[in-house]
Amino acid sequence: MYTTRFRQEIAYSGRCSKDQTNRNMIKPRISAIFIIIIIVGIPSFERTNHFVTAQPNNPGTSDPLTKSVFSQFNAISLLFVQDAMNDLSFCIKNITAEWNEAFDFSDDTRFLSNCMQKYNGNLSPRLCTAADIRFYVSVISEAEKQGFKSSTYIKGNKNCNLTSWVPGCEPGWACSTAKDVNVDLTNKDDMPFRTSDCQPCCEGFFCPTGLTCMIPCPSGSYCPLATLNHDTNICDPYRYQPPPGATNHTCGGADVWAAVTSSREVFCPAGFFCPSSVEKYSCEPGHYCRLGSTHETQCFEFAKCDKEAVNQNITAYGIMTCVGLTLLLFIFYNCTDQVITTREKRKAKSREAAAQSAKELAQERWRSAKETAKKKAVGLSRTFSRKKPTTPEPSSATSSKDMMHDIEEDPEGHDTYSVDIGEKAEEKEVKAKKLHTQSEIFQYAYGQLEKEKALEQESAGLAYSGVVSMATDPSYRSRPKVEVSFENLTLTLKGKNKHLLRSVSGKISPGRVSAVMGPSGAGKTTFLSALTGKARGCTVNGSILINGKCEPMNSYKRIIGFVPQDDIVHGDLTVEENLWFSARCRLPAKLSRAEKVLVVERAIESLGLQHIRDSLVGTVEKRGISGGQRKRVNVGLEMVMEPSLLILDEPTSGLDSSSSNLLLKALRREAHEGVNVCMVVHQPSYSLFRMFDDLILLAKGGLVAYLGPVTKVEEYFSGLGIHVPERVNPPDHYIDILEGITKTNTTSSVSYTELPVKWMIHNGYPIPPDMRDSDLGPDEGSTSTIGGHDNHSFFGELWQEFKHIVHRKNDNFASYFARRKDLSGRVTPGVLLQYRFFLGRVAKQRVREARLQAVDLLLLLIAGISLGTLAKVSDENFGAVGYTYTIIAYSLLGKIAAMRSFTSDKLQFWRERASGMSCFAYFFSKDTIDQFNTVIKPAVYLCTFYYFNPPRSSLLDNYVILLCLLYCVSGFAYALAIYLDAGAAQLWSVLLPVVLTLISTQNDEKGTIIPFLKKLSYPSWALEAFVLANAERYRAVWVLTRCAAIAKRGYDLRDWNFCLMRLLLAGVFFRGLALFLLVAFQKK
Repeated sequence: MYTTRFRQEIAYSGRCSKDQTNRNMIKPRISAIFIIIIIVGIPSFERTNHFVTAQPNNPGTSDPLTKSVFSQFNAISLLFVQDAMNDLSFCIKNITAEWNEAFDFSDDTRFLSNCMQKYNGNLSPRLCTAADIRFYVSVISEAEKQGFKSSTYIKGNKNCNLTSWVPGCEPGWACSTAKDVNVDLTNKDDMPFRTSDCQPCCEGFFCPTGLTCMIPCPSGSYCPLATLNHDTNICDPYRYQPPPGATNHTCGGADVWAAVTSSREVFCPAGFFCPSSVEKYSCEPGHYCRLGSTHETQCFEFAKCDKEAVNQNITAYGIMTCVGLTLLLFIFYNCTDQVITTREKRKAKSREAAAQSAKELAQERWRSAKETAKKKAVGLSRTFSRKKPTTPEPSSATSSKDMMHDIEEDPEGHDTYSVDIGEKAEEKEVKAKKLHTQSEIFQYAYGQLEKEKALEQESAGLAYSGVVSMATDPSYRSRPKVEVSFENLTLTLKGKNKHLLRSVSGKISPGRVSAVMGPSGAGKTTFLSALTGKARGCTVNGSILINGKCEPMNSYKRIIGFVPQDDIVHGDLTVEENLWFSARCRLPAKLSRAEKVLVVERAIESLGLQHIRDSLVGTVEKRGISGGQRKRVNVGLEMVMEPSLLILDEPTSGLDSSSSNLLLKALRREAHEGVNVCMVVHQPSYSLFRMFDDLILLAKGGLVAYLGPVTKVEEYFSGLGIHVPERVNPPDHYIDILEGITKTNTTSSVSYTELPVKWMIHNGYPIPPDMRDSDLGPDEGSTSTIGGHDNHSFFGELWQEFKHIVHRKNDNFASYFARRKDLSGRVTPGVLLQYRFFLGRVAKQRVREARLQAVDLLLLLIAGISLGTLAKVSDENFGAVGYTYTIIAYSLLGKIAAMRSFTSDKLQFWRERASGMSCFAYFFSKDTIDQFNTVIKPAVYLCTFYYFNPPRSSLLDNYVILLCLLYCVSGFAYALAIYLDAGAAQLWSVLLPVVLTLISTQNDEKGTIIPFLKKLSYPSWALEAFVLANAERYRAVWVLTRCAAIAKRGYDLRDWNFCLMRLLLAGVFFRGLALFLLVAFQKK
């Protein structure tokens, strides 16, 4: 009967071994796990030296036979202690402590005493020796490799084979050796013959199939004697059946202890706790008992735990945590916003009080001057002016008479007289540096503004003559002069050989406002780009001289202001905040705060932005100031840095006549202070046109049709027979002629295509050879091809386009990393000081994005609730499935939120960088503020996920892992947001977490790239950290399950810190990559 059953099992085992060759084998060290676990796990007498001092009521402790058995166990464990240290350290940190916890029965050895009584003290011959355990390990390891497909684990040995199959070979039974045989439990080589006196296995032990010996069950297990279920003919609670036809063979004890997937019936059931392997008690209300519990765990105060509860329901704590976090964030954002608002209100009150005080002081001084004039005082000076009178001082009688007459005629319009003496520049700087309080600073600034208003009234119309002395007056801080001259300037597009500018000669001078006009496509913006050194992908011929020297324009970028055509302004800052930030970062570092405030207030005053200074600029989604006001703020960003050369690209486009007039008056005021102003304008009104000093009129093809004073343009064209009709605006008429829309007068023999050549002849400039005998065709435009049009094939054109892109990229890289000596003479704030300025700006922007931040946190809450409810933490895989979903969702939400840091203000950054602001200060300020999200978001997610589906790992472990994961993925998001466009970056941020997480869950297959990708995949590091943190909490009876699962995945329990370190280092690497991309791959 037994022989027939054994043959059937051997045949089944043979089929399994054939299938095994087609499977992926688990790592070789798994085979050593079980033997070391079981043997080292046998309680050591020395490790459990408190056996001798155990409780007196424990009868087993005073039994000499019991002590003898423990002594033999101790001898076995000492044989394998070194192997345990070497082979089990990957899944057990403290081997001694964990094995004591699993196999220390010193507190209750009654099951051992009962077993010895059952066998009349003859227990040792029935216990498994080291050789028996080795055999069992080899069998169970093979079954593990096969996925535990077979129901029993049988392999032939000297006791159980084809010719010998005693009842002890059946599951749950054991036999004894012959009476005259001495059993050496430490023998690792030979299994003793054990075929006598076969009986059911004792309680608290398990007897594997195919062996005739017993092994003690670990803590957390429940190993009672089985009872036969007559309906199923199965020995409950185990899975084996008695041998058919054996009427005297009853159900025995437990038959296997392995991983939970194959031996769940040995584990103490969920909802119960087992103080020993032979006792089982129900969990009382207010307590919970997980699978394999040795004691009941008390639930939290507000947790719900019914009788036989498997886990505590701590959803209430999750709800309270969510409410608490929401309340804290609400208070934080609202208080921060309130602090900012209160600060701005106090600042506004202080500013208004200072303005009123300055006006009252001006009126008081005016009254004093009036009284002095009435007394015929002599030597009155105009101290509200920034210059001293240069005209001869009249006689006292005449002076007093004229002053009195003016005062009586218009007492309010002549408040510029004072008895004070004008301050020297040095005295004013010393005075400004002594100002500390906000009130004092505003009083100083508005006092200076009142003086400047008096000067403007004195110099009505702001004519150039008579006000140049303002720039040289000792009471005014002078700016360096920048004169730009260009000769035969020609720009040719690389790779395409097309002219963008051609033979442009002339100059723009400080103290003058130059207008660049021409038809569409004439190269006006290209001309400005060439002047500022921003023409990329072009071959530049000719010369550009700065103050008569051949120097690169980038060497003067700290004193050059460039206003782009688009209104690139931070929409989530107020008008004053935009201007103040630009002033702080770009004005000289040694300049006092009072002087910087004066500069900003002067710009706000001259641009007419007083009534909207505290209004948000606004964005496309959020309405702010009007388009015209936004345009003036765009100009103000460059005015507040006090440039010496101010270039503007169509600043009046989209403005009405009054706004254009106001803007041009502000620019003329800059010119009167010695600034070189050059701007592109379209269709200016006649009154606006007359406010310019010089005109640069470009024709199609990038050729000059006129370059000189505005007052002489009509005279020049009249000499060519081109007269402006009555009631027609001269610039409109000239542009229509250059466009070919309006024909020249019949009295003129000059065609509009000949106008550039006529200008060259008029000034004696050399004429290009191809223009001497033939006219420039009207259809060639600004992209005229050198040497005519070549007929290229499709692939030829593709190759030319590719070369053009390469040339442009090379130029970009060369410009990014070229180190040029600064010749501007201005020392702006350093990186650390700019970092402080950027930090304040970014923090303010984040506070104003509170609703967007709230949406991010709400999505995390919803994700935590969904995954905590649906993805239950499984004991079999230590919660790996739920953690996999967590990594995908958390990475996706974290990346999308982090990308907004660099996608929302790319254009603003490119403008600020071109003006000389620090890339490092910009990047690290954003990253610093984002660390607030790195700290708060893991807590927000866990307050739902952890409390709705609590794993065994601690809340702190999960928080630290999520924090490191978010730090890693946010750095990755930075790189995507900086290098890619917004749409492409969002697409990649969605795909990458899913793909990389799926790769991290795949089995290692030799010969594929998957193992290599897993090592470089951040989700695999996070998943490993999650699983290890959770697996470490599974102890005692779970040790085999833990070690097998960790070995199967290739993890190491000691690598938890290393996983976190890899996530943090990856975050640092991605941030370094993002910073490199920010510096090297600026897009135009």
